[in-house]
Amino acid sequence: MDKCIFVVMEAVDGSVKNVGFEMITPAKEIAAAKGLKTVAVLVGNDVAEAAKLAGNYGADAALTVDDRAYETYSVEAQASVLAQLAEKYNPEIILIGATPNGKDLAPRLAVKLNTGCASDVTAMKLNEEGKIAFTCPVYGGTILAENVVETVPQMATVRGGAFKKAEASEKEIEIICEDEIAAKVDDLKTKITDVVKEISESVNLEDAEVIVAGGRGMGSEENFALVKELADLLGGVVGATRAPIESGWISRAHQIGQSGKIVAPKLYIACGISGATQHVTGMVGSDYIVAINKDEDAPIFDVANVGIVGNVLQVIPEMIAEIKKMRA
Repeated sequence: MDKCIFVVMEAVDGSVKNVGFEMITPAKEIAAAKGLKTVAVLVGNDVAEAAKLAGNYGADAALTVDDRAYETYSVEAQASVLAQLAEKYNPEIILIGATPNGKDLAPRLAVKLNTGCASDVTAMKLNEEGKIAFTCPVYGGTILAENVVETVPQMATVRGGAFKKAEASEKEIEIICEDEIAAKVDDLKTKITDVVKEISESVNLEDAEVIVAGGRGMGSEENFALVKELADLLGGVVGATRAPIESGWISRAHQIGQSGKIVAPKLYIACGISGATQHVTGMVGSDYIVAINKDEDAPIFDVANVGIVGNVLQVIPEMIAEIKKMRA
């Protein structure tokens, strides 16, 4: 195989985490500039269909290690297998999704490959030396730092929602099965005997087409209920800035921004949000942004397609009433 970029895709129950498809987009751009191939890498159980999907989203080829032994995530097993694949194919760059498992896996793999790893990347570009400069939020997302991993392969974990996945199109790619590669016995220090799934709130902000988000300007938990009502009416998902979460109005699973999730819906409605950089960075990629704020100089209006200057507690009920009237 030619020189390549590894895009490590996390497969759970045969399906791939969305960030895996998103990472193909910047990988393709860099691969084109450096004359590399974009290769999707899947280690798991029953990943053949997921490998085909990677091709539909732009991957040039796929490597699979398919075995029931990898049905349950084990950082030791995954790192062992990926290290062997990296030693065999010598990728110049390895991208891993910044999911909980990805953040667990990446540093262990970096140690095995004797390289560095940029964390929670939100942007990347080639510098004058032909290496990737990774943009990473630091100090709680208040500052964006540009990091260059000087060793090869250059590794990074990529935040979900930071890049848009390409439009899917039918495309056949070369799929190389490396099932003979197995985790080395010496690498396996622990044995997973059982997995108990925690029952908790699950919010899929990254895949939502409509998001209605509320900020400090909503005033109280009772008023924040208007955000949920509007979101439900539009078939959307509720988002929030840090202030409502720290006030206990809504759970942290809904947080959008540098210290939360990065989203890119078709429609984003910002209610009572001033537009601090930490939040705007997480939603500026939205296709269409509607902002409601009583302060006409609020920074949120700088990124909005439509700005409504007014009391959010009066505007939202009027929007709800008009939508209901149109649907009656």
